[in-house]
Amino acid sequence: MRHTQEIAQKIGIKVPEVYLPNPKIDLQKWAVIACDQFTSEPDYWRKVETIVGDAPSTYHMILPEVFLGTPEEPKRIDKAHQVMEDYMQSGVFGQLNNFIYVLREVDGCVRRGLMVCLDLEQYDYNKGAQTLIRATEGTILDRLPPRISIRAQAPLECPHILVLFDDPKETVFSPLDEQLQLLEKVYDFDLMLGSGHLTGYAINDEAVQNHVLKALSDLIDPETFANKNNLKAGRFQPLLFAMGDGNHSLATAKAVWEKTKSSVGMDHPARYALVEIENIHDSALTFEPIHRLLFNLNANILSAIQDFWGKKSIVRRLDSLQEMVDVVDKAEEAWHQVGLVCSDGNYLVDIHDPADNLPVGSLQKFLDAFLAEGNAEKIDYVHGTEVLFEKGVLAGNAGFYVPGMDKSDLFKSVILDGALPRKTFSMGEARHKRFYLECRRIQA
Repeated sequence: MRHTQEIAQKIGIKVPEVYLPNPKIDLQKWAVIACDQFTSEPDYWRKVETIVGDAPSTYHMILPEVFLGTPEEPKRIDKAHQVMEDYMQSGVFGQLNNFIYVLREVDGCVRRGLMVCLDLEQYDYNKGAQTLIRATEGTILDRLPPRISIRAQAPLECPHILVLFDDPKETVFSPLDEQLQLLEKVYDFDLMLGSGHLTGYAINDEAVQNHVLKALSDLIDPETFANKNNLKAGRFQPLLFAMGDGNHSLATAKAVWEKTKSSVGMDHPARYALVEIENIHDSALTFEPIHRLLFNLNANILSAIQDFWGKKSIVRRLDSLQEMVDVVDKAEEAWHQVGLVCSDGNYLVDIHDPADNLPVGSLQKFLDAFLAEGNAEKIDYVHGTEVLFEKGVLAGNAGFYVPGMDKSDLFKSVILDGALPRKTFSMGEARHKRFYLECRRIQA
């Protein structure tokens, strides 16, 4: 047991004490999708509210970001804290002290993950960090306060965080698949609104826990790490866990911990965050681009593009959306290309001699400057094209279509270059995102 704890501490992991709803709870109503999804689609959240009603649900414990900046925000934060307390007092939960092996089936594919606690002492979201756990994109500090308002006073966390590890030989999960029938099934149900099926298995065997920890530890063996990433041994600090989804949620947990640790001591549950870790090489894990949607423009977007990049940019009108999508997706040119959808047509923006490695990085610099000058009321980051194309063509709006990135480039890019531009990629479409289900106490 001591050896297990030593390995776990070395790689920034702890076996979680998980709260799961008791068998009387309807899990389809209990589990809801991550709060930062469908932010431009209030109809989705109205459907969730109708499905859930007054039933016990994580919906009552979160702040869907569709309500950020509305009169609903403070009321929902207060309600979330009260509901957590009520659920703990009324016997809604049972407790499980194990890793949970998670199988998420959607669109005929099964994505695998493991619920663990990550040590926030070994995490840094700043660009250029050399910790075992790192952000993969820029953290928007302005997005942290609402989340901090919830977590700082919350007795529980119910995370949607997905963290990636780099295991091309499938050493961590393959042995679990081989002995799946020996594991204890702790949930098995369909998720709401067409988001697939979720099954969880408790890993209550110490030998299996040891295997998981040893396999993860082996991934950062100096020689293995260097060879896998084609790096000179010892030049870079090992990176074991890179953020996939929920970057700002983990950053929030870190911010709260840094603020409170001097008063609560290092042996406190808030030092850790409950997350699901996944292998970036899982065949069911796809990387999708995150597009940009501007609302209520106060300036001509085409003129602003030309003013920002000058002779480096060429804006061409295209006959159809499909032509735009095809050109951007093929990415055949040496320069960057992004698509633009607005009320007067479809355009292709060519950006020559880019300073950034990725087209989304070039675009984001323009958008940051455009917004800083007050040229749009707000920006939204959207998954998939339906909302982008539907709302981008409305008068006063503009939508930017960006290419995706190859997931195999992620770890080496973070190791060499630090965090990517924010909102560079999404792990699957919106309905593929993680659902809130497992909870954990974060107050002593």
